[in-house]
Amino acid sequence: MEREYEVYGHAQFEKIRGISVAQIYNLRHSNRYRVKHYIHTKPVISRIGERARPEPQGHPGFIRVDTVHQGDDKRQKGVYHINAVDEVTQWEIVASVSRITEYDLEPLLENMLNQFPFHVRGFHSDNGGEFVNRTVAELLNKLLIRFTRSRPRRPDDNGLVESKNGSIIRKNLGYAHIPQGCASLLNVYHREHLNPYINFHRPCFFPVAVIDHKGKAKNTYPYEKIKTPYEQLKSLPQVETYLRPGISLETLDAIANQMSDNQCAERMVKARYNLLKQTNRLSPCEANRLPPGPFFD
Repeated sequence: MEREYEVYGHAQFEKIRGISVAQIYNLRHSNRYRVKHYIHTKPVISRIGERARPEPQGHPGFIRVDTVHQGDDKRQKGVYHINAVDEVTQWEIVASVSRITEYDLEPLLENMLNQFPFHVRGFHSDNGGEFVNRTVAELLNKLLIRFTRSRPRRPDDNGLVESKNGSIIRKNLGYAHIPQGCASLLNVYHREHLNPYINFHRPCFFPVAVIDHKGKAKNTYPYEKIKTPYEQLKSLPQVETYLRPGISLETLDAIANQMSDNQCAERMVKARYNLLKQTNRLSPCEANRLPPGPFFD
């Protein structure tokens, strides 16, 4: 208002140019100011997926899913990892994809679901668009899998898989850029080395709820409850009822007893060294010329 009078010479602003800030706040609290109506920005509400926390009730098959990006190199996007973890047994399946589009994710997710030895009954993700879309919803609906997603202001809804992102994916593959075209090479490594190791040979902590003197439940992690995901699966009552057709405990036992924990870890480390050596040797243009699929043989 000062500029309207002093710079541009508009005489009607001569008196009002000296108004104080306090008086402006007083005017904003007046009834005349408050009768004005404002239309607030309405958030986009997606009807896909249910905003709820999964309740497995001790049954396997309720998985948590998240995406991990393997870094950028200037303008070149890196590969994406899809991490899926069962809440009860911590059975984990890792896969990689060049792009997180609906077209690329649909066959990958379907193959990941088939890699779990038990029936998948629930699918929980965050609110990212790579999962909250009609393509994924139709796939899960076809497989009779309940689709839930994280609730607002509840950052711990997907905490299990996010912790696995760091302790499994980042610990094994780090943060360095891996070209998108290397997704097929990574999936061979995941299927033959990483996934068998973390499910049959890598022990995990499993929580035990303890009620304190105030009646509040608190999770503890006793040493005697440390098991591999497969050992936790076998410890469930009537475990045979959860297994998919064609999968038996004898088949899984044969995989678990094929080699010791350290032997499997040593084999995985050597395969990871060869994988990273091969991806680093390829230029981004050469890596992008690699065939993007099929994701799994």
